Amino acid sequence: MRILVVEDEKKVANFIKKGLEEEYFSVDVAYNGKDGYEMAVSQEYDVIVLDVMLPFKDGLKITKDLRSQNVNTPILLLTVKDSTGDKVAGLDAGADDYLTKPFAFEELTARIRALLRRKETQKTTELKIDNLTLNLITHKVYRGEQEITLTPREYAILEYLIHNKNKIVSRTKLIEHVYDYHFDPETNIIDVYINKLRNKIDLPSQKQLIHTVRGIGYIIKD
Repeated sequence: MRILVVEDEKKVANFIKKGLEEEYFSVDVAYNGKDGYEMAVSQEYDVIVLDVMLPFKDGLKITKDLRSQNVNTPILLLTVKDSTGDKVAGLDAGADDYLTKPFAFEELTARIRALLRRKETQKTTELKIDNLTLNLITHKVYRGEQEITLTPREYAILEYLIHNKNKIVSRTKLIEHVYDYHFDPETNIIDVYINKLRNKIDLPSQKQLIHTVRGIGYIIKD
């Protein structure tokens, strides 16, 4: 699952990013409204965590503009304003939820999970390929009856590959999905993580699922 955090207070933004990554989410961060809006319309996200008071373009304006562009990604607004009128304004602008600062990180993650469950109502909460099962809510992974422990990065890569099963996924696409928006595309870190994933899920006694497409990227086949 990929989340966009738009927050101009860098300490707060980086705290949220670090915490969400520890919860197995992929996270992009924008520090002003203009960049946040451009990322939201040009990239695909599962949830947008959006501060209301932002430089260049405030959160309510971003929300209204995204909805007018038919971007239906769930939006969670963050703000120090806690009056009923402020909450109503945010929800009327098109937001799905509203959380006031300061907040407990546990509540933030609980609200994100609730938005994801709502989004997945018409979809499955599990991804399956062969006898490999990945739960999108609990982030647990099984090969047959055996639970497989993955790091947040490994989980994010596997999730993206399964979402695109039987399709070739380039290294660049994987980097864009798993890492920061401005991550160096020349790094070989994806290859390192793919090798770690193979060692965990593609055991000699099991059917090989992850395949290399030389010069391009990877594909997971059922």
